Amino acid sequence: MVDNVCLSRSLTEFQQNSFDLEVHLQDFLQIDREILQAKLALAKQSLANLAHHDFSWTNPEDFYRDKVKENYLFELSAWHLSSRDYIGETLKLIDERARGEVLEFGGGIGTHAIAAAMNPAVDRVTYCDLNPLHHEFVRFRAERLNLDSKITFCYEVPVERKFDTIVCLDVLEHLPAPHAQLQQFYQWLQPEGTAIINWYFFKGFDGEYPFHLDDPQIITVFFQTLQRNFLEIFHPYHITVRCYRKNPLAPDSQR
Repeated sequence: MVDNVCLSRSLTEFQQNSFDLEVHLQDFLQIDREILQAKLALAKQSLANLAHHDFSWTNPEDFYRDKVKENYLFELSAWHLSSRDYIGETLKLIDERARGEVLEFGGGIGTHAIAAAMNPAVDRVTYCDLNPLHHEFVRFRAERLNLDSKITFCYEVPVERKFDTIVCLDVLEHLPAPHAQLQQFYQWLQPEGTAIINWYFFKGFDGEYPFHLDDPQIITVFFQTLQRNFLEIFHPYHITVRCYRKNPLAPDSQR
């Protein structure tokens, strides 16, 4: 059962101010509050406009690593600030299930890595993301929150690493082959480990997510891979996030 002190700390701090997110953004980017609020208000549309112009499935990594710059910081931050109840439910799940060595894959602005690092059942959090600016911002946040000794950073996960918990939220829909990432998660996960993941294979009702995958054939392979390799663990929270353990009879277990 989750430690009540840990649960209270992480949820209380997030619900109060999203782990000081607005202050961190102002200080990191050295902008005043009025400019920040204007950027946050326009963030979703600004990122969509950029993606319509610059995103390509031929080299999607280039977009996330080199082209989004501050746009993705603002878009992710706007979502986290406006969705505290939803994300709070996600943090409850992370508090309950995260243990030992934790990987946050595609960590963005670091909310989930920060929450995991606050959990005394977690030994270390490895934050992985393509975007150098995200790395700088999350390092800045970790230092401000006195969590820098518990969070390490990488751009690519070494193939030999093993994790007790893998967290991958709002990432799989950005990948050209999400089923391959599931197979990699299977290899990285300890035999008794837990994967906390979600996906959103939808470009939006008005095309607001042009960088999301929605190819029916690729999505079919994704779900076939998921059902073959993982078993779902029930949780009671009203979120799209799902929790899995490895299927011991999966074909990948024989590799």
